[in-house]
Amino acid sequence: MGSGPIVSSGGGGGWSRWFHDSNGGGKSSNGGAARNGNHNNNNNNNNEACVVSSTLAYFLLSLAVLGSIGILYARFMITANVRTGITAVGCQQDNEGSWAIGIFYGDSPFSLKPIEDKNVWKNKSAAWPVANPIITCASLSDAGSPSNFVADPFLYVQGDILYVFYETKNSITMQGDIGVSRSLDKGATWQQLGIALDEEWHLSYPYVFEYNGNIYMMPEGSMKGDLRLYRSTDFPLKWTLEKVIMKKPLVDSFMIPHKGKFYLFGSDHSGFGTKKNGHLSIWHSVSPLGPWKPHKKNPIHNTHKSAGARNGGRPFVHNGNLYRIGQDCGDTYGRRIRVFKISVLTTEDFEEIEVPSNIEESLKGRNAWNGARHHHLDVQQLSSGEWVAVIDGDRVPSGDSVRRSVFGFGAVIAVGALVVLVGMVVGAVKCLVPLSWCPHSMGKRSDSFLAWERPSLLSSKIRLLCSRLNRASSIVHARVRPNTCTGVLFLVLAVVAAAALTCTGVKYLYGGSGAEEPYPLDGSYSQFTLLTMTFDARLWNLKMYVKHYSRCASVREIVVVWNKGTPPLQSDFDSAVPVRIRVEEKNSLNNRFKADPAIKTRGVLELDDDIMMTCDDVERGFRVWRERPDRIVGFYPRFVGGGGRLRYRGEKYARGHNGYNMILTGAAFIDGGAAFERYWSEEAREGRALVDGFFNCEDVLMNYLYANGSSSSVVEYVRPAWAVDTSKFSGVAISRNTQAHYGVRSNCLKKFSDMYGSLGDRKLEFNRRKDGWDV
Repeated sequence: MGSGPIVSSGGGGGWSRWFHDSNGGGKSSNGGAARNGNHNNNNNNNNEACVVSSTLAYFLLSLAVLGSIGILYARFMITANVRTGITAVGCQQDNEGSWAIGIFYGDSPFSLKPIEDKNVWKNKSAAWPVANPIITCASLSDAGSPSNFVADPFLYVQGDILYVFYETKNSITMQGDIGVSRSLDKGATWQQLGIALDEEWHLSYPYVFEYNGNIYMMPEGSMKGDLRLYRSTDFPLKWTLEKVIMKKPLVDSFMIPHKGKFYLFGSDHSGFGTKKNGHLSIWHSVSPLGPWKPHKKNPIHNTHKSAGARNGGRPFVHNGNLYRIGQDCGDTYGRRIRVFKISVLTTEDFEEIEVPSNIEESLKGRNAWNGARHHHLDVQQLSSGEWVAVIDGDRVPSGDSVRRSVFGFGAVIAVGALVVLVGMVVGAVKCLVPLSWCPHSMGKRSDSFLAWERPSLLSSKIRLLCSRLNRASSIVHARVRPNTCTGVLFLVLAVVAAAALTCTGVKYLYGGSGAEEPYPLDGSYSQFTLLTMTFDARLWNLKMYVKHYSRCASVREIVVVWNKGTPPLQSDFDSAVPVRIRVEEKNSLNNRFKADPAIKTRGVLELDDDIMMTCDDVERGFRVWRERPDRIVGFYPRFVGGGGRLRYRGEKYARGHNGYNMILTGAAFIDGGAAFERYWSEEAREGRALVDGFFNCEDVLMNYLYANGSSSSVVEYVRPAWAVDTSKFSGVAISRNTQAHYGVRSNCLKKFSDMYGSLGDRKLEFNRRKDGWDV
């Protein structure tokens, strides 16, 4: 009665042997057998408890070790998520992306450049110059309308006032609404006016136009199953439904007047055989209110999603030609826009040909607000003749959050499998399935259960599966011995793989999109110039430096002050921004602060070519400097005591005195124009001569000049997550002999103190900032 015993070949103690009495009910035929059975059961239970405790200890140890690795990786290698600090509700991670809106200008629709190229400076927003994006999820969230992203922008121009209508995804309802913003200075600054249209269904693509003295909006509302036209009753925030103009779930539709008729372009993805994002149809009418008749050639397009069939903004007329904007959704949804010149548009015929858009795509990848895709353009001509455009962009592809979750949890599962595998090899994991989990080990069973169990194949298969799983540990342990070279190699590789997978899992699950985003100030962004000084022996440093820092979001240009040797060529660098080589006649450290009219930004980051840190650290420093640009804001603090014998010491000394009064300008933000003028003033002549004489101390001199010119604090520290001095690997550092280097700088302190006064009374304590960036 019942199945015979199945015995595992492994040494799993109470977890590897199954006992089942031949009498079926677990009853012994005599008292001795019963006592022996009880004795054996007690031994098995003790063995099982021992195995459980040792296995549990192994898993806890593995969790502690790998958890520590994950925490350290998160602490030092994963940058902060800028979006989480913006608002408690808005700017949440969204599988549709993190879309934002930028503004562009040009002499024509085919020569558009971002606003930063216009070099517009706004003191009120601490933007020198103003930089894209100009409307983000943070803009709306901070104004009281929680948003995950903004996209599909449409311009409406009233004289010198610009309005932008766009889709905003509500962070609470997770539904698209129509928001509106206004600019009174041609796009440099924007006021978030609020939500213009909110329905019970998702809205997007708010195509706004004027007709017969009225302002209309035709947003996409395909979830409702129709296309609706709204009329403004109190522009721009109040709208009323004018008419349902088509009983079709059209997406991304627009209408235009052309040769006495109105043409409506849209995509209906609900039809049989329709290719999503590859379909386009046209309707015509004598009025925007209809009735609408289908074009003779419908569908105009039903092709691959990369062909640009789906609309991507407002059509425009240039030099008498009509152009349509389409979306390339090939690699991901909304990868880029494509421009088509419409050569024929009648009620019976349609022809278009693609032309270059000439819109430059960023090379900064995810660090750029539009580094992954841009899928919407509205360009219009102002009364001045200049063209202005709004374009949306995203730093991540569609579905990025889901993809990260899949990879992250996949890495966690792989780590678990490796932990179990290593446990089998070292003997810590003796079986995979405790016997108490299997149906045959449930103890005494009723006659009715046994009656069901006898003919049941499922119970037998489960017992067989448990046996085979438990046998796997002994097989692995027998084939991979930990005391052999092969076993040791396997364990090392497995541990390394587990650590790498742990970091991968932390990166995907905790690290956000991986973008090192800029930090806005008062909702605005800006850019700075990166300046470094070097010579031919450090070219390998410079190449690595340029490749890394050119990808930082707010870097506009890299200026290389070339002091000695044959200068490199532009083609020597892998850069996402322009690199300008400024060759100097004299090898002098004073060249670092020489006035440079070609620098177009107020902010200048003086950063030695042998210092490598994260873009996130750089962006945080820039954000702090924008708060008060009259200071030196940097990453290497020093403390110089007042009175007595002045000695130059490292950061450890400053930490010991819980304060600093100097920031090394080898890694610091300054106001380029003001700082360079101050450094080359007559007052600083004697100090510059001292710098040339010592071939050192130019950064110390700048600190004294700043302190001498102000009675308030002139420095501020920002702590980097980590920083690496790459010159230590090349032997070409000026300060490679630390003792001698500090001795020279101590002499500089004495001289500069006599010239410009003491820094002793300028001490600032660490950890003064609420954001904790100066701990």
